[in-house]
Amino acid sequence: MIDIPTLETGRLVLRAHRRDDFEVHCELWRDEDVVRFITGAPSTREQSWARLLRIAGMWHHMGFGFFAIEEKESGRFIGEAGFLEAKRDMEPSIEGTMEVGWALLPSNHGKGYATEALRAIIGWGETQFPGRPMTCIISPDNAPSLKVAEKLGFRETARTDYNGPIIQFSR
Repeated sequence: MIDIPTLETGRLVLRAHRRDDFEVHCELWRDEDVVRFITGAPSTREQSWARLLRIAGMWHHMGFGFFAIEEKESGRFIGEAGFLEAKRDMEPSIEGTMEVGWALLPSNHGKGYATEALRAIIGWGETQFPGRPMTCIISPDNAPSLKVAEKLGFRETARTDYNGPIIQFSR
């Protein structure tokens, strides 16, 4: 089993998911504001459980994955961010890259948490996997996430359709 690192920023702890994160993880993925530009439909408990298991499997098989985002001040789980290799059936392909993703509970939007967390996670990824390309995909209607991607140095490389229109970015 891989040792999942814990990263800290000024306001956040980025750590491995725990089983006791499950209920708030379900809350995150059933929130319509969270999923609107990601899947388009709230997740069931079963789907959220499968997503949590996929996170563990990504760390095991790829050596990277998603971190739980915990607010230092309150100790609350507020979202998750990290890397995945989803083997997406899309053109142009982003397979073989470290796809960056993030989702936060709506009560934590607009506080700069996504940018703060992702700067630390991307820095860790660049150290652990030097030279490996990083990508992300974002709905063209998701203005807040487009702004985060731009702050992190991602640039548009393509537009395609993957369960709806998306913009592909590379860093």
